[in-house]
Amino acid sequence: MSTTALAWNDKLVLNQPQLDHTHEEFVELLNAFGAALQSGGDALPAFQALLTHTEAHFAMEEAWMAATGFDPVNCHSSQHAMVLNVMREVVRHATELNDREPMSIVLNELAQWFPAHAEMMDAALVFHMSQVGYDPASGSLAQPLARENASISGCGNQGCSD
Repeated sequence: MSTTALAWNDKLVLNQPQLDHTHEEFVELLNAFGAALQSGGDALPAFQALLTHTEAHFAMEEAWMAATGFDPVNCHSSQHAMVLNVMREVVRHATELNDREPMSIVLNELAQWFPAHAEMMDAALVFHMSQVGYDPASGSLAQPLARENASISGCGNQGCSD
């Protein structure tokens, strides 16, 4: 069994430096969690580090969505909420019920989910930010009037409804 749950690769690069760096950190933390699981030791601290990072990661994206006119209720945000709920439930199982089995399940699920989320949802967010001229480093929006007309409420396919 490999300790690499997910390899960082060019498909994950979105050409938005802050997000690419955050995504690379996510992959590193996911792999550190996988290595901790494989070692047979206590993987909970590594998972909690991944959860803490993921909470900040998603909060950053949510702030960008708010600043650029994404509808507050959208498929991208819904995925964030769902993933965080699952991750928090895994911690609850490990701490309150002394049940570590969900950690091995969630490792594989996150490794499968993340590339698709990054390649579709996050790439769409990066595209939207470029369309409205949003600079995440400064928080400035080049086209303030575009924000009023640039609300995104779905995710572009019928498989994901509001």
